[in-house]
Amino acid sequence: MPAVPEPPAAPEVLWRPSEERVRAARITDFATRTAEARGIDPFTDYADLWAWSVAEPEAFWASVCAYFDVAFSAPPTRVLADAAMPGAVWFPGARLNYARHALRRAETNPDETAIVHLGEALDPREITWGELRRLVAAFAHHLRGLGVGPGDRVAAYLPNIPEAVVAMLACAAVGAVWSSCAPDFGARSALDRLRQIEPAVLIAVDGYRHAGKDIDRRGEVAAIVRELPTLRQTVHVPLLGHAAPEGAVAWGDTVHGDHEVAYEPVDFDHPLWILYSSGTTGLPKAIVHGHGGILLEHLKHNALHLDLGPADRFFWFTSTGWMMWNLLVGGLLVGSTIVLYDGSPAFPDPDTQWTVAERTGTTVFGTSAAYLMACRKHGLRPRETHDLSRVRCVGTTGSPLPPDGFRWVYEDAVPDVWLASVSGGTDVCSGFIGGVPTLPVYSGELQARLLGCAVEAWDEEGRPVTDRVGELVLTAPMPSMPTMFWNDPDTSRYTASYFDTYPGVWRHGDWITITSRGTAVVHGRSDSTLNRQGIRMGSADIYEAVERLPEITESLVIGVEQPGGDYWMPLFVVPAPGVRLDDALRTRIKDTIRTQVSPRHVPDDIIEVPGVPHTLTGKRLEIPIKRLLQGHAAAEAVNPGSVDNPDLLRYYAGLAAERASGPDETA
Repeated sequence: MPAVPEPPAAPEVLWRPSEERVRAARITDFATRTAEARGIDPFTDYADLWAWSVAEPEAFWASVCAYFDVAFSAPPTRVLADAAMPGAVWFPGARLNYARHALRRAETNPDETAIVHLGEALDPREITWGELRRLVAAFAHHLRGLGVGPGDRVAAYLPNIPEAVVAMLACAAVGAVWSSCAPDFGARSALDRLRQIEPAVLIAVDGYRHAGKDIDRRGEVAAIVRELPTLRQTVHVPLLGHAAPEGAVAWGDTVHGDHEVAYEPVDFDHPLWILYSSGTTGLPKAIVHGHGGILLEHLKHNALHLDLGPADRFFWFTSTGWMMWNLLVGGLLVGSTIVLYDGSPAFPDPDTQWTVAERTGTTVFGTSAAYLMACRKHGLRPRETHDLSRVRCVGTTGSPLPPDGFRWVYEDAVPDVWLASVSGGTDVCSGFIGGVPTLPVYSGELQARLLGCAVEAWDEEGRPVTDRVGELVLTAPMPSMPTMFWNDPDTSRYTASYFDTYPGVWRHGDWITITSRGTAVVHGRSDSTLNRQGIRMGSADIYEAVERLPEITESLVIGVEQPGGDYWMPLFVVPAPGVRLDDALRTRIKDTIRTQVSPRHVPDDIIEVPGVPHTLTGKRLEIPIKRLLQGHAAAEAVNPGSVDNPDLLRYYAGLAAERASGPDETA
């Protein structure tokens, strides 16, 4: 377990909500109405409400349904028929549709703005609720015309643009299963994901703009199409203005005309979308979430924990390949306007995201911890350069935000703001720990465990601990846990992913501390996922690309969280016999990763090494090497008896010591 200093007994309080904000918060209204409806004593505080939500899950989730007026086409026979994990059974007999709830506001307020979209020109374009509903109805009509219906998969290779939202909601409306990859993924990385699910339709962009450049992706799309034999049609989205290739249909031809939107009633756990794990040890896991579980979780999270409602404009910097995009679209469920930005997070200037907030009137502003720390390092002071008067919440996720980042937000960004730091995962497409608008913000700490999330920190013996570092576990199910992994008929991969360590208890893979005040500190991943700006990527994707180069025999990539919020991602390479690592080869390696994997995951340093250590079964020692680079002694990081070449451990320990003692001269 990592030697992380325990949090201070009395950390600095950076913000407290006013009495008026507490009274106006949606979670306050929810608590009051729920107690009245249930005939129970009023909740004394948030801790009391949280304790009830995990002790009485059926009552809690039934109350969520009642408060948000969830529209069931057929009612459930009960809320939680089986609480055993894996395999919990939620809302048996219920039928509903996610898209019906996402477009509810179009029925009553069709002329209000549903989506604001900006590219790098930072010129906002708005789409009304009425127009969004028309576009969704038209594309759903097009899908039905292709014979696409419940259970069919529809894949997307799209950036964060309105067309992606329209297509996703149309898929949900017809009962098809959505799955998306951002176009900065190379064809091989996209195919590792999409080939698994055998899609019937692919919606693909011709390219995208990043850092002032047009990135043509027509070649990547052609390669993807060639490897997906189940495709009935490819829909071409001409973001860069190129005509549709032969055999593809132009997006504009699929969304014309007026059609009635029809919502297919589906079972509570009917697949809504498929997200992907990072693929650290092989093919990415294809994680399936259900209509009902995501609907309830995103209603709860976005309304109660981000305090979103119809008066809000909700922005989160994300791509369609990250679960935060799905959560952002979930802002529509609570009637909020969602703000989509497609472009570099820091182009043309490091303050671009703050400019997006200013120009769109964003009220809830979400970004990565890495971006906030970069703003601090650049000496930015958005409070002086931007009108952020409408921003009342700054959300952050992707990696732990250190105390210096918390202080920077209050001193230099938005002084009187609620800072909601959130920690969760693609696995549940939401948070476990995060924001509560009625609680104070302590420096470096997440405010609380979220409602309905039975989170504990466990020690090596499986015992809950307080004010000590432990493994993040969930001792009870959430409705948005995966309904299954695709192509995992005996659930062996699903079980191994979460339940092998503690049978019947979800182990998430984060080190956390639950404090005696009910707050939490997240210390980073206890696995080896590469996490850049909140975008998770598996090392297998890097290895596949790099080791295709004839000059490279083997490689090892590590993502290292460092003090102060920094993140160092070195790539260690073993050159082929007779080859030396020079600047030209470094450039080739970086270009390969940038074009074939992801530009966000180009390593900080490329270092020549004599070899890569493995377990006795041949797995690269990613986590032990990461721990060495974080300063742990070799004896704490790994058992030498489990390593094929223990001498290599001393080499990497030496590299770690050299880096700790001064500037790195090896890159």
